Amino acid sequence: MAHDLTSSTVGRQNILNNNYALEQIESNLSLGGTYWHDETVFTKVQVAELLEIDIRTVERYLENHYDELTQNGYKVLKNIDLKQFKEDVSDIDVGDISRIPSLGLFPFRTVLNLAMLVTESEKAKAIRNKILDIVIDVVAQKAGGHTKYINQRDESYLPSAYKEYNYRQEFTDALDYYLQADKWKYGKYTNKIYEVVFLENAKEYKNILDLKKKDQIRETMYSEVLNAIASFEHGLAVEMKQQYDELGRKLTTKELDTLIEKAAKNPYLTPHINDARAKMASRDLCFRDALHQKLESYIQSVPTVDFEKFLGETSKSLEERLSDPDTLAVLKRLKDR
Repeated sequence: MAHDLTSSTVGRQNILNNNYALEQIESNLSLGGTYWHDETVFTKVQVAELLEIDIRTVERYLENHYDELTQNGYKVLKNIDLKQFKEDVSDIDVGDISRIPSLGLFPFRTVLNLAMLVTESEKAKAIRNKILDIVIDVVAQKAGGHTKYINQRDESYLPSAYKEYNYRQEFTDALDYYLQADKWKYGKYTNKIYEVVFLENAKEYKNILDLKKKDQIRETMYSEVLNAIASFEHGLAVEMKQQYDELGRKLTTKELDTLIEKAAKNPYLTPHINDARAKMASRDLCFRDALHQKLESYIQSVPTVDFEKFLGETSKSLEERLSDPDTLAVLKRLKDR
């Protein structure tokens, strides 16, 4: 995740989409506020006091970041809702709200959002630092102490890995049968596929994720990335055979390079490749604190559903999945195809 939260919309949203971290942050920070309609809320006056800034500063951030703050819970009470709030909090000190026609409310999530934006407040800075510490701890704890193989906690990982393994074998067989090349062809063309799918070769990928020499790259890849690679490998294997049959001889490396260049521009593959790039760049930055610079333009905030996928109740370690009868049944069906 981006550590300078004041300047990173993606970094802020990754934290605010992580409900597991938000629960721990609210418990640890004890910021106060008013409990209303099953959530903790703050008035503008309370927020200003909490962050040790004046109300005009709060209003300025509201004006400059209205869409983001509204997306993350800020709301304005009027009419019946305001009347109800006044009645419910009449015995709580939230400032004089008896005569106002409307009232802005900041749920806890929005207060965190504001604290990650405000640069004039030492209190906000302290909250940001605490938030980052808690988020890092929660992700590590939920991922079993490390994030190298957090991709394997997705229930789609094993079926995708199995299918990709088969298509990988199909592609390496095609290199043997249909290409005039030396023994270095496997590594060379694996890198060419990686560079098409996610713009990095194997060495670059390992360096970014700080993988060891013995670590298997594809064991760290998300299911969407494996699916994109498998699609590319399968398509190339089919086209190599077709061209081999047409020519009546093995392909030269130049002819295979041309096929790869053509496949890279295939409009049917483009959505899968773009999705794989976005998933890799965004999740690695969020979960592994790893920046793929060549994919920086693809980085998005990680949606709430991904936190559930990799950290929630449905996520499991690879060992747990391999002992799950349902997963084994899926793999058996794939094997029997």
